[in-house]
Amino acid sequence: MLSKKTKYGLKALTFIARRTDNKPVQIATIAKSENISQKFLESILLTLRKSGFLGSKKGKGGGYYLLKDPKEIKMSAVMRVLEGPIAMIPCVSLNFYEKCDDCPDENTCAVHNLMIEVRDCTLNIFNNKSLSDLI
Repeated sequence: MLSKKTKYGLKALTFIARRTDNKPVQIATIAKSENISQKFLESILLTLRKSGFLGSKKGKGGGYYLLKDPKEIKMSAVMRVLEGPIAMIPCVSLNFYEKCDDCPDENTCAVHNLMIEVRDCTLNIFNNKSLSDLI
């Protein structure tokens, strides 16, 4: 299940990307429009800024803005930053692999093989979608 952090992060990125004036957007504006707790949104936007998706400007006329064109922001990258591994179990993760304690042989594990297929399908969707597809 998608966490609220990721859902709200996607909503905030989409809100900012839809702006045609490219001016920084205040947290309060996004929070009110998207019905998100401002305090929670601050934390999410800080994560997105530290990860290189957003820039911020302080003071009058300040707020958050995109650092890249929406076409260059892949959903797979956003998902990994906000949600963590795309794979549902660690033994099939491409970036966060961990061997399962209860599995003696990954090659014959039915769950492992199914989850590889799920991961590949999910990753294909996220790799082929960018922020521009959401606006």
